[in-house]
Amino acid sequence: MKTKNYLFTLLALCVATVVMAGTLASFKWIETDHDFGKIPQGKPVTVQFQFTNTGSEPLIVSKATGSCGCTGVEYPKEPILPRQSGTIKATFNAAAVGPFTKSVTVESNADTGLTILHFKGEVISSEKAGGK
Repeated sequence: MKTKNYLFTLLALCVATVVMAGTLASFKWIETDHDFGKIPQGKPVTVQFQFTNTGSEPLIVSKATGSCGCTGVEYPKEPILPRQSGTIKATFNAAAVGPFTKSVTVESNADTGLTILHFKGEVISSEKAGGK
């Protein structure tokens, strides 16, 4: 019984220490979903997903990738210090006519692990968009 109480107390102490240590690095996103609406075919569009590091340690984005080859992604290569902001940019090439839903997967040292950002819209033909 004494051993059980001792282990329980030790476990509670460990949990309390982790909770009191606070969040190491953490994203606070302005938006994680974006709707472009209707966009003309052949005219690439870019969304900027802005975030702030609300944690107590530098936020390191190790990788950010688009869900397909039609999406180019740019992300900060330098650590984002606490209370500082950064941007993940996703550029969609708008080559194929029709509705689209795409995502960007962000890998980092943030407390949430992976973050998935989403964007959607509909590519319309040049004729419908008023082009030649």
